[in-house]
Amino acid sequence: MGSRLLRVTIGPDAPARLDKALAAAVPEEWSLSRSRLAKLIEEGAVSRGGAVLADQKAKVAEGDEIEIALGPAESVETLPEPIPLVIVHEDDDLIVIDKPAGMVVHPAPGSPSGTLVNALLHHCGDSLAGIGGERRPGIVHRIDKDTSGLLVAAKSDRAHHGLARQFEAHAVERHYLALCHGVPDRADPRLGGTKGVSFESGGILRIATQLARHKTDRQRQAVVDHGGRHAVTRARVDEVFGTPPALALVDCWLETGRTHQIRVHMAHAGHGLVGDPTYGGRRKPNAAALGPAAAEALAAFPRQALHAATLGFEHPVTGAALSFSAPLPADMQALLDRLRGL
Repeated sequence: MGSRLLRVTIGPDAPARLDKALAAAVPEEWSLSRSRLAKLIEEGAVSRGGAVLADQKAKVAEGDEIEIALGPAESVETLPEPIPLVIVHEDDDLIVIDKPAGMVVHPAPGSPSGTLVNALLHHCGDSLAGIGGERRPGIVHRIDKDTSGLLVAAKSDRAHHGLARQFEAHAVERHYLALCHGVPDRADPRLGGTKGVSFESGGILRIATQLARHKTDRQRQAVVDHGGRHAVTRARVDEVFGTPPALALVDCWLETGRTHQIRVHMAHAGHGLVGDPTYGGRRKPNAAALGPAAAEALAAFPRQALHAATLGFEHPVTGAALSFSAPLPADMQALLDRLRGL
């Protein structure tokens, strides 16, 4: 997108400082945050009557017409890559992707390329209006590399701010399907004695704890007694496998969205996810309960059996209620079929 020149008039009762007056006067649909406005002032992109206002504390008054020069969104160092994507929905402001297991969402020192952001930069191209002045997709939430399923990314500043507010307010619907060891049961006395674990009506398991980085392994999260961030997960058993019951397919939904939340919480409750190498999901399958073929398939499953199946939110620009679902990926579906004896 090219350069734009925006004009705003300082209204009555506005703060006398330029930065505060602009924050109050700029229309919300321009999606210019306070930090973005401050940066534009420092860059000399704000003027009055042709004179540049480069001081955030510059005095302004009612009726002053301020011009803001927005340059084209800058390209970022991350390179576009022609990686195939499963696109569930796309419009001018956002895109919803069904991410495959094995794909990292955002470039990092260990994963500089091949990420979802690389793929989105290539796919979206010039349709990216710019996030914070940079031509990049706005990532407002993430799912783990080896978790599959739905993720939304913003293509414009206003969508980015609107989506971020919904995630911060815990107003986004997110349901995950997970295959866990054991079957969460209200009658299990062990669960009744586990801190933060309770049951709600309808047999819904509720796990509410504080989560923080593990003291010795910085790549892991851990349940902590003090500090950390509040996290709440709910889960309902959808299907049980084995005689006696050995595994359960559970529908998990998030009240909060912390790193590794479902994986940590289910392991804390004693029901770690099948295939999870980080949180103790690599248990030896019960061949007697499941049968040798199913036990062999479980032992060979290469990742945590977790899929972001449902994503619902309010469109940050139009206000429309949106809800999306993604079918189980082939590897999880094949594993469930084997467990069902199909």
